[in-house]
Amino acid sequence: MAQYTITYFPVQGRTEPMRLLLADQGAQWKDEVVQFADWMGGKSELKKEAMFGQMPKFQDGDFVIYQSNAILRYLGRKFGLYGKNDKEAALIDMVNDGVEDFRVKCGRFIQTEYETGKDKYIADLPNQLRPFERILSEHPGGFVAGSQISFADYNLLHVLQMHLKFGPGCLNDFPLLKAFVAKMGARPKLKAYQETDACKKRPAHPKDK
Repeated sequence: MAQYTITYFPVQGRTEPMRLLLADQGAQWKDEVVQFADWMGGKSELKKEAMFGQMPKFQDGDFVIYQSNAILRYLGRKFGLYGKNDKEAALIDMVNDGVEDFRVKCGRFIQTEYETGKDKYIADLPNQLRPFERILSEHPGGFVAGSQISFADYNLLHVLQMHLKFGPGCLNDFPLLKAFVAKMGARPKLKAYQETDACKKRPAHPKDK
């Protein structure tokens, strides 16, 4: 029986980094799907129950937590994915906050300019990617904090994979990020999960076809 439950809409969105982390750590979970129409139309009681009126909702047994980055930090502590010391933990937090900024910009683009502004968005991608390439260069070892994987690595992986779907060549000028995606994607449990039908059929975002 799965110990964890992820409640979210029928897209990867903000919950896929959690799934990547759990899969890679050998943990099991179940997904409870809330349809967008039910959520927006007020048919879902979850919207009334949800802290801050937002998804995702994450359950670890009887413990319930909201806010995607709080969930990732919780899982980071639970699975020992928060660095070996305070400095590494601070670096991991910094990277995760940078991914959050990147994700927000991407979300704004998808919501308002996906059909009309894709070329402009992709042209600006190097400005968004450059800081992460620098981080990998300054902390050699293949992960954002060096040689040990962290919860922020799963978050970064997902946002990079999402961008590779609508900008396949976006990492060509960023060899460390390209190697990072390949290294993460080759991890046996992570690779096995991403090859499942459940993963492949879940769209990255509402406009992902």
